Amino acid sequence: MLIDFHTHTTASDGALTPAQLLSRAADRGVEVLALTDHDTLSGWQVAQSLQRDGITIVCGVELSCQWGGATIHVVGLNVNANSKALVDMLDHLQRIRRDRAVKIAAKLEQLGAQGALDGAQALAGEAAICRPHFAHWLVSEGYMPTVSRAFDKWLGNGKPGDIKTPWPSLADSVAVIVAAGGVPVLAHPLKYRFSRTKLRALCDAFSIAGGAAIEIVNGRQSDSEIVELRRLAKEKKLSVSLGSDFHREWAHGADLGVDVSVAGDVSGVWETIL
Repeated sequence: MLIDFHTHTTASDGALTPAQLLSRAADRGVEVLALTDHDTLSGWQVAQSLQRDGITIVCGVELSCQWGGATIHVVGLNVNANSKALVDMLDHLQRIRRDRAVKIAAKLEQLGAQGALDGAQALAGEAAICRPHFAHWLVSEGYMPTVSRAFDKWLGNGKPGDIKTPWPSLADSVAVIVAAGGVPVLAHPLKYRFSRTKLRALCDAFSIAGGAAIEIVNGRQSDSEIVELRRLAKEKKLSVSLGSDFHREWAHGADLGVDVSVAGDVSGVWETIL
């Protein structure tokens, strides 16, 4: 069975509309699809009204939070979209994102990229502005040759456009997902580039807070990385989740759909959700 529990649409920083994402998932043979846009449910709200035969749509969200001095992402799966705790948290996160966008634009304008806020907002449309919107605008205006270069030079960690953001704590974010009846999943654990000791400490803090699962596939992992994460899930008594972290068609990115056999002998979150 092919599933995908980590995807993005134009409601955050993805390139496809919810309808386009559903169509692509159907073409790929995905049977269970979670829309997990950054800090918003608006993509899912559109998608669930466009139900496609053969695809089970899961209400999801990817929350931004902080732990150990780093920005961490937690995916909430099968959440209740009407949960007051979740709605309040999403409103708070959207305000934070708007404030951050203004500050990023000011930094970029100091570097000579005039009109950054309006340009990024035009690309974002009704979605909250994310750093990729700024990156794509910088490329479109000729300030940067590629999106990767935009992050390497101006928008990545430690660069001028890396605005320190007061995201909620990891514990608070997990608590909100639990309060919404959802399954908290630690997203892309290897992307934080933590030492093994710090990654295990993160998993411990996540588990104590009420976290339930860890992504062992979230794009293109090597076989050895999947084995490492599966072992970590067993060690920390966490279930596993699988997703592509799909944003757009990209030569270096994964397409939609992951076979559940990748989980091996570790329990998967889909077993509970389905």
